[in-house]
This record gives sequence, C-alpha cells and structure tokens, in this order.
Amino acid sequence: MPERSRSNTPRNGETAPKTKTPPGDLPRANEAQVAAFLRRHPDFLRRNPELLDAMQPPGRDKGAGVVDLQQVMVERLREELGEARQQRDELLAMGRGNLASQARIHKVMLDLLAARSFERLIETVTTDLAIALDLDIVALCVERPGDGAPTPPVAGVKCLEPGSVDAIFGPGRSILLHSDVSGDPEIFGSAAGLVASEAMMRLTISSATPPALLAFGARQTDHFHDGQGTELLAFLAQAIERLIRAWLELPE
Repeated sequence: MPERSRSNTPRNGETAPKTKTPPGDLPRANEAQVAAFLRRHPDFLRRNPELLDAMQPPGRDKGAGVVDLQQVMVERLREELGEARQQRDELLAMGRGNLASQARIHKVMLDLLAARSFERLIETVTTDLAIALDLDIVALCVERPGDGAPTPPVAGVKCLEPGSVDAIFGPGRSILLHSDVSGDPEIFGSAAGLVASEAMMRLTISSATPPALLAFGARQTDHFHDGQGTELLAFLAQAIERLIRAWLELPE
C-alpha cells in the first residue's frame, strides 16, 4: 500500500512545529518589542551614543501658535555638533597633510646636502625636487647682470631680464602662491603649459649676485592657493640660498 503523506496538523497534545524564517528575511521588531528591549537594557543608548543623532526628540504640544523651544534648542545643538565634527575632521586631515609635507621636505633636504658638486646641487633642485614634492615642474631663475656682462651658463638655470624678480614679487614679499593660472614661459619654459597653479619664492643668495627665484608648478588648479601655509616653502628657499652661497663661496 502506498504510504500516506504525513500531515502537518498537530495531534492532540502536540505542539505545532516552529516555522523558520528564511535567511535574509529576518523579522522586523515592532515598536512594542523595541520599547521592551530598551526597558530591559536601560544603558543601551549610553553604550551606543551615536544612535541619538539619528533619533527625533519628542515635541510638546503647547497649542496652536506656540513653539516648543526645547525641541528647537535640541535641533540647534545637533547642527552645532555636526559642524564641530566636520571641523575636527578637516583639522585632522590638514594635520596629516602637514606631516606628509614635512616628511617630504626633510627628504629633500637630505638629498640637497648629499650633493657632491655645485652642478649636482642644481640638478637636484631642478629635477629631483619635482619628483620628491610631487610637482610637475621646478624652475630656478636668475636675473642677467644689469651692466650687460655675459651670464655664465649653468645647466638647469633660466635667465630673466633685470628687474623681473622685483616686478613679480613687488616690495616686501618673498613668497607668492597662485591658483588657477597659466604658467609663464619665461619662468617654466616649455613646461609652462602644464602649470595651473604655482608657488614663487624669492632667493637672496648673496649681495654679490643678482636676484633669483625658485618656482614650483603643478597641473592641479588648487595645488597652490592664496591662504596656504608657507613656512615649509620659506625654510626650503632659505636652505637653498645657503647651499648655493656655500658652494660658490659667496659673501652673505
């Protein structure tokens, strides 16, 4: 005889089998269950304070035309807390960026100090510096003597017309930062088309030498911008001044 199919109907005194919830289709807690859970675990929100930011505080009904100032203050505090967190994250990101820049400058200084000749120093400034600082071009420029005397050619150094450095910086300025610009071919040469932001540093190498400048160029329009910190750039420029002066045995 064929076997009868077993019925799922429970017999007298038996308990109906529990139906399992398929994976990925977990039952959702209702309001009563959430309330019961919180009553059983009164410290839950204290242990998970981030959940408070996603919760809506209850308002108090004071009648038509009456504003619940408590709820308004809570919302304002939430906004201020969000802004404070954003500022904290921005400061942390800025701090990490400054540390990374500082480490790069330290590495550059070691490379400059390791140069075994003046020519190698200039090559390090105009070539290796761009790689170390993640730039597209680094240019070292010096003005021609105003008396018309010929300028000795130095590989990697560009010559500017007399008065160019003062015209670029103006009185009393030694560092300029420009964003969203077009590179000057007189300074950056054939690489000027790559430059969309730049940093210019005046170099006062010696009283016996014409004015000079060091220029950094980047293809990102905001790599350099007004308001950016210049302490590391000033330090690097002063170090290069001293190294060139020492190699050429020039007076201050």
